[in-house]
Amino acid sequence: MGRKKSSAKPVKKVVQKLDTTFNCLFCNHEKSITCTLDKKINLGTLYCKICGQSFQTPINALSKPVDVYTDWYDAVEEVNNGSGNENGSDEEGDTHTYGEAAEREKDDKFIEDDEEEEDGDYSD
Repeated sequence: MGRKKSSAKPVKKVVQKLDTTFNCLFCNHEKSITCTLDKKINLGTLYCKICGQSFQTPINALSKPVDVYTDWYDAVEEVNNGSGNENGSDEEGDTHTYGEAAEREKDDKFIEDDEEEEDGDYSD
């Protein structure tokens, strides 16, 4: 007679915990950014303990601290790439001048080679 076969124990799933402290994009210190979520007013706040940089973003019920950090990261990249320009001007630093000065500025950026073409001798 043999013994009763023992059943295998269920395997526990390993759940990875998401970070709540992150590296600062401005001062480059490790684990200096802390994220707090205020779910009562739906606001996520990020703060650097070293340089004092702070950021706030709206959150929802499913948001985690890593979501606040990625929103901050995206906002910093947008500003650095120049696409955060709200007035729709060029990246060249379009100045706001009016009247004749604005027309001259536009004309200065445009290259005209019409005079050279008229004087040229065309041979076929």
